[in-house]
Amino acid sequence: MIINGMTSLYPLKFKPILKKRVWGGDYLGKYFGKDTTEGNTIGESWEISGVEDNISLVTNGFLEGNNLEEVIEVYMGDLVGDEIYEEFANEFPLLIKLIDAREVLSIQVHPDNKLAKERHHAYGKTEMWYILSKEDESKIYTGFRDGVNRESYLKAIEEGNLPELLNAVDPEEGDVFYIPAGRVHAIGKGIVLAEIQQTSDITYRIYDWERTGLDGKPREIHTDLSVDAIDFKTPEYYKTRPVTEINQAINIADFEFFTTNLLRISIETERDYTLTESFVILLCTEGKAKIRWYEGEEDLQKGETILIPAIMDSISVLPEEECSILEIFITK
Repeated sequence: MIINGMTSLYPLKFKPILKKRVWGGDYLGKYFGKDTTEGNTIGESWEISGVEDNISLVTNGFLEGNNLEEVIEVYMGDLVGDEIYEEFANEFPLLIKLIDAREVLSIQVHPDNKLAKERHHAYGKTEMWYILSKEDESKIYTGFRDGVNRESYLKAIEEGNLPELLNAVDPEEGDVFYIPAGRVHAIGKGIVLAEIQQTSDITYRIYDWERTGLDGKPREIHTDLSVDAIDFKTPEYYKTRPVTEINQAINIADFEFFTTNLLRISIETERDYTLTESFVILLCTEGKAKIRWYEGEEDLQKGETILIPAIMDSISVLPEEECSILEIFITK
């Protein structure tokens, strides 16, 4: 598709890429307005994606219908930031998701950059979770308990009792979980969350709770691949719970691959990105607002995501009601 010259960039919205999952439900349709007419097993909404064969399509402005890779190819550092473009070229470096786990996910692990490059010519997968809702008995499984090593892990796999080796944590709404590559993990039943991660779709599934996939067949297990990817050290921490302040930007994650702030806004708020030198992603998790810049404005409501080009120094957020927004960017 042809892009109409070098007209000024503007905040971009994208068509969500919905993924059916054996553990999915209908929450993303009921509460976030996603189109779940194809069934009630939608587990993931890929809000912004540069993953091969899953490139997000622009839905607003004169760039509507172009995919994210095409837009980066034309606008380069103006869209993503000069240093980011030098490192990643036309591949967008982050994948933003909303996840509805009506059932527990498989226990899994992701390789780091080094191993993913050696095996798959791809990036590794470090991620963070921001808990949006949960049920009374919901759990997050993150890392091993003390004393677990390669031998006890393989024995548990053989005997079918791997869950007994994991830390099972009680989540609360607003909790942040950091899941670095190498940490064994699973999202428990009844949890809805926002996931920010590196651009990667490499997952080693190591235990699947004795169930079958959507096709009625057991899903593939990656025991051999997983062993060398796992970090057996006990995590220093499992979660953080940010102390939020109204009309303040609160940093909730500052990692090698991305930074995330939480904005709770009830009044018009200007966000200054002069020193950011990166694109900025705004993911609205509650309420609705208008995003205004020098040439226009766009609506942003619960469940929607918008990409602010790196070339834009500032925007204003005008809440129509109190809203919560995750603000995501890369710090170089």
